[in-house]
Amino acid sequence: MLSRKLHLISLGCTKNLVDSEVMLGRLADYEIIDTPEFADVIIVNTCGFIQSAKEESIQTILNAASARKEGALLVASGCLTQRYKEELKELIPEIDIIAGVGDFDRIDEMLHSKNNQLTPSVFLADESNKRVITGSNIHAYIKISEGCNQNCSFCAIPSFKGKLQSRNVDSVLREIENLSSQGYRDFTFIAQDSSSYLRDKKNNQGLIELIESIDAQNLAQTARILYLYPSSTSLELIKKIKDSKIFQNYFDMPIQHISDAMLKRMKRGANKQKHIELLRAMRDIEGSFVRSTIIVGHPGESEEEFQELCDFLENFIFDRLNIFAFSAEEGTSAYNMEDKIPSRIINKRINIINKIINSQQKKIKHQMLHQPHQVILEGKSQISEYFYSARDVKWAPEVDGEILINDSDLDDMVLKPGYYQAVLSELKDGFLFGKVMSKI
Repeated sequence: MLSRKLHLISLGCTKNLVDSEVMLGRLADYEIIDTPEFADVIIVNTCGFIQSAKEESIQTILNAASARKEGALLVASGCLTQRYKEELKELIPEIDIIAGVGDFDRIDEMLHSKNNQLTPSVFLADESNKRVITGSNIHAYIKISEGCNQNCSFCAIPSFKGKLQSRNVDSVLREIENLSSQGYRDFTFIAQDSSSYLRDKKNNQGLIELIESIDAQNLAQTARILYLYPSSTSLELIKKIKDSKIFQNYFDMPIQHISDAMLKRMKRGANKQKHIELLRAMRDIEGSFVRSTIIVGHPGESEEEFQELCDFLENFIFDRLNIFAFSAEEGTSAYNMEDKIPSRIINKRINIINKIINSQQKKIKHQMLHQPHQVILEGKSQISEYFYSARDVKWAPEVDGEILINDSDLDDMVLKPGYYQAVLSELKDGFLFGKVMSKI
């Protein structure tokens, strides 16, 4: 009997990726293929966070619809479908099955019955859900909570992901145990608001307790946490990460802005002084890696407030910084705010910040040259089969960059995924090149 073929496209964030991996686990009897033309089932796990992501999701669905063979099922799942179920039914009738953010663990049932009924509750993957980890034989993402209790003016996530719901510590530890038994040693912990982990269960020390428990378990070799939130991050948490033997000195805290007036307008729950206190504590840790996100063009952002942000970015150098143009999202308080910023001004401001960041990034990468680095090698690079793909052990996969390994001091030139000592030899056209010195 010929196996049925499945093509899955996962869009958006790593939290979406975990849900996609759960669906792959539920559909383990399908053969996963890289192109949609020969698939019996095509799943597009969508993102609905901001306008550009929504447009990408819709275009991807349309492309899949036009590429599929006769009789193939087209499934749209995830955030966009949760937000715009009725609109999608009307605008893209080619979609056979619509699944929301509560349906990932029953995708097999939905395919069998061709059932379009969306589950009202939000799904949170735990250790009981078999996943097919994609993209790595050594690294896996672990989602510690779903939903968010914050009230940011620009963010629609709570409207379709709901309030914060955290897994318990034992559940996370069991998942680490399961993944470790399969050979995974590097983990990235994710949530909408990781630093609020367990606050829905009246525990304000949840993330600290999780770090302590993972250190005590001693199965993970390296780990990092994404998506800290300024109002729920403490100096004690920063110190706990610093003192951990497993968690890297990696601090990902989206600040969105630095002006007190803008932070208040954005309903961020922490002022400039708190942000600077936390960021300085992170930066003062030797070898720390600090990543953040800012939003440009939120309604009411004056030239003076934008300049304040630029001055701050000139002086506090982030290791990585994502820049988003403000996107007016239905159901958010910013959607109806006055003093909207014209697109041409937003684009001009983004270009100004990009110049600041690009200059800093070039210097940061140059400073890495001719120094020993512990790296995690994942396998062959997608850039070329002649390079291995590696990243500094502190870096998160995909978002923080890639080191191209094109030389080795090891006798065996076939490098298996794992931990290595490497020296970076060259920066060319924005790419870092390195040589493996030894296996760790």
